[in-house]
Amino acid sequence: MLLVGDGDLWLMSTPMGQRGFFYDEFVHGGSDWERFSGPVTENPRIRPDQVEKEREKLGKAGFAQDFLCQFVDNGSTRFATEMLEAALDDSVMPLLV
Repeated sequence: MLLVGDGDLWLMSTPMGQRGFFYDEFVHGGSDWERFSGPVTENPRIRPDQVEKEREKLGKAGFAQDFLCQFVDNGSTRFATEMLEAALDDSVMPLLV
């Protein structure tokens, strides 16, 4: 439908690990996307003491994801996302059997 009406697609979310459509487009989507991020540390309406309570409650990774808008590796995979992405090399030809 976006193509028919020459529409725009707006994606709004908090990061949920280093996987999925939102992550792929935000990190690797190229210049077709305009990206905005609003970490809690840039919001003058939220008191620092409230921020610290949330940081203590959620822990480092949870706070970074939910309040600092960071795509953190949640540790639920055997290999880190950065390691897997670094291993991909389009210049290497696959072995044919």
